[in-house]
Amino acid sequence: MTEYNKLVRDGIPALIASQGKTCATRIMDTGEYIQALRAKLREETEEYFRAEQDKHALEELADLLEVIRALAEVHGGDSILLEQMRAEKAAQRGGFNNRVFLLHTEE
Repeated sequence: MTEYNKLVRDGIPALIASQGKTCATRIMDTGEYIQALRAKLREETEEYFRAEQDKHALEELADLLEVIRALAEVHGGDSILLEQMRAEKAAQRGGFNNRVFLLHTEE
């Protein structure tokens, strides 16, 4: 028996069953779910930093985006609202496309 004790994608139990294996799951309450999503965000971020190839890095970014969307929902938003907020910030302050690296400011 392998212990995981972590949040997994909704389709994972069916995938395990399709391989002729069994698993035990439970549904988390909201507070526990938020904590599990935060842990998953750290896990996926670490996997992104370990990714060495562009394709693998993009896969990890897709995983991060899925976790971020779930977090947006538990915080009262959704992916549409999240995108609107991102776009507003980009319109006000710009994005990161120009690769600007701030050295210092003068007082």
